[in-house]
Formats: sequence, C-alpha cells, structure tokens
Amino acid sequence: MAPKNAFYAQSGGVTSVINASACGLIETARRHPERIGKVYAGRNGIVGALTEDLIDTSMESDQAIAALRHTPSGAFGSCRYRLKGLEENREEYERLIEVFEAHDIGYFFYNGGGDSQDTAHKVSQLSDRLGYPITCIGIPKTVDNDLPLTDCCPGFGSVAKYVAVSTLEAGLDVCSMAETSTKLFVLEVMGRHAGWIAAAAGLAAESEDQPPHIILLPEVPFRRDAFLELVRRTVERCGYCVVVVSEGLRDGDGAFIADGGSTDAFGHTQLGGVGPVIARLCRDELGYKHHCAVADYLQRAARHVASKTDVDQAYAVGAAAVEMALAGSNAVMPAIVRKRDDPYQWEIGSVPLADVANRERRLPPEYINSDGFGISDACRRYLRPLIQGEDYPPYRDGLPDYVRLKNVSVPRRLGTAFAL
Repeated sequence: MAPKNAFYAQSGGVTSVINASACGLIETARRHPERIGKVYAGRNGIVGALTEDLIDTSMESDQAIAALRHTPSGAFGSCRYRLKGLEENREEYERLIEVFEAHDIGYFFYNGGGDSQDTAHKVSQLSDRLGYPITCIGIPKTVDNDLPLTDCCPGFGSVAKYVAVSTLEAGLDVCSMAETSTKLFVLEVMGRHAGWIAAAAGLAAESEDQPPHIILLPEVPFRRDAFLELVRRTVERCGYCVVVVSEGLRDGDGAFIADGGSTDAFGHTQLGGVGPVIARLCRDELGYKHHCAVADYLQRAARHVASKTDVDQAYAVGAAAVEMALAGSNAVMPAIVRKRDDPYQWEIGSVPLADVANRERRLPPEYINSDGFGISDACRRYLRPLIQGEDYPPYRDGLPDYVRLKNVSVPRRLGTAFAL
C-alpha cells in the first residue's frame, strides 16, 4: 500500500517557536518515507485546507526545514478560523474530506492553542461520522500557557523569558532616572483570561524592592484603591514603581478594564490598552510622571531571546506527533510531563483531544501572593525552569538570519472553489 500524505497547519496567534514544532514534524516525517508520503502545509492554517491552498514542503531543502527551528512566526501562515459543529455546518467538513481525498491525505496535524485543539478534535471525528479514515493529532502551542494537561505550552517559555528580561532592563532604566524624572513604568503583556505571562515578569525580582513591584493578573479582580495605595507606598519606599499588567485585567463585576469593542473569529473580545488606562489612573490620582509600553507582538516574536527549554519542547512535540500517528494513536495531543523541578526534567506524554478541547488552565490560587499583587514562591519554582538556556539564532550582518520558505503551491485537483 502506498504511503498516505500528511496535512499540517498552524493556527491562532503565532509564537517564536511554533516553526520549531513544524521542523520537528517535517524532519520526523521525512525519516519515514515508507509510511508518510509528502507533508502538505495549509496556507494560512485550516483555511488552506478548505480552499485547497496547500503548500508542498517536499520542495524545501533539508537545510531550509532545519532553519525553521530558529525562525519565529508561522512559516506557512496562520489563521483564526473556527470550524462549527458537524451538525451546524456539515458543508465545511464535507469540503475537508473532499480535499483530503483529492490529495490522498491520511494524517492531519493541527498546531495551535485551545480553540485549535477543539478544531483538531472535531476533525478527528471525521473518520467515524463521515466514513473517511484520517489520523488526527493536535500539537500544543500558545504563549498564554493555558492548555490543560500539559506542564507548559510551547511558546510560553520564550515569551516568559522576554517579559522577565524586559521587566529587568526597563526597571534598571526607570530606577536610574527616578530622582528627577519618571516615577512609574507600566508594561502591558498578553493574557486574556490567564495571567501566566504577567506572572513571569515576577522572575525579574530577587527582593520585594526590585521590579516588578506590582503584577496585575486577570485572576484577581482589580481593586482600584488598594492598587493606588500600593503604588504610592512603593514610590515612597523605592523612589519609583514598575507595574506589569495583563491585557485581560477585569473589574469586580468581571468586565474587562480595556475592551476594544470588537471580537475575533472565535468570539473573543479584542483587548488592548489596559496599560495606558492604569498609567493615566496613577497620573490623575497620584500625579506621577509615567511611561507605558505594550509588548504586543514583540513578546511572541522575540526568537533572539528564546528559551532553549522552550525550543527543545516545541521541536519535541512536533516530532512526537508524527511518532504517535505512526504508532496508531488518534485524537490525541502530545503533552509535556514534568518529572522534577530542579534540575528540570521532562518527557513527552499523550492526552486525549477530548480532554483538552475548550478547556482553559488559569493561574492557580497558590501561585498568587496573599495581597493579590504578585506571585508566590511556588509560582517561581514552576516558572524558573521554563526560561532556562539560550538558543540564539545564527546572525548575518548583525541581524538574525531567519529562513523564508519558497512555499510552492500544490496543484489544485478540484474544480470547485469554496467560499469561507
């Protein structure tokens, strides 16, 4: 029997290491030509499957694929597109089957976060419900670190390192100017419902008087008066105050402090702007000169300061996805299993997609300190191993030498187009 082809797609917000997972997957598949034919990538995620816009990764050299390990963002394009339930939109699933059949695809690998694992789970049900044999493996990825049943999520360790380093460096800057200039610095980071990224900034502080002095987490309702009093006391004691705030900070009624007024394809509220809100509050109420920064895409694209632990784990889950598929597993996701904290030891396990889809892991109460404005020692013990090690990309003319793939299209075999 001729080997079946594989379909791989990247989904959701990209990271500095998602391409490392693609590298692990493609390199592992190439070592098994008797079982897997070609690896096709979806141009712009699952959208590429629906529109029959596939990329032939076999047209890329081994050197180019290897360079994905040190290249950030999504090399094949990503998307935010939610597949509805089979009963709600059978047409989309029938289209996937049509494209898979046309290109002899027997393996489906979907690399993404919680919503993407939900999509992977739905696609995994195609075999039984629509009568087409497809092996489906989800591959974890999210800077938010909010997937359950895995010690951490590839992408998080590197953004955690970036935020901790940025907090350390900005804190030194503010400290040096505080006597005659800026008293308050606010850094806004990602995190809609889970405060893992904001919490990671706490690794920069070795004592109470070192920044970040205050961390505002989405798990803790914002207490305006208590916050302002803590800022005032910190400035009086230290001469300045550094605040790190998660974009998903909410008030006591559960409303986002900064709501952009729109939603994405998954129905998520567009967030952004909570940092300036917090900075203006301190200016208006306390009169402090301030500066505010929004890490935004910089935090998730910063491959130059990636965690080696994160890169290794991202590659490992991509490789494990292929190995699990070839071993007969289906409807599962490779998961990172922590064996010990110090020295950090981990291995790859497996969890059912049904147990991951549409579930979210938030910062547990024991990781938040007693006043709600910082992290506990237990949180530091969890976070510290994830930012360990350096894995610098190669440099050329002073800049990282990132690969840009040819992304050669696979000839279409279907005569019909599909409207999204």
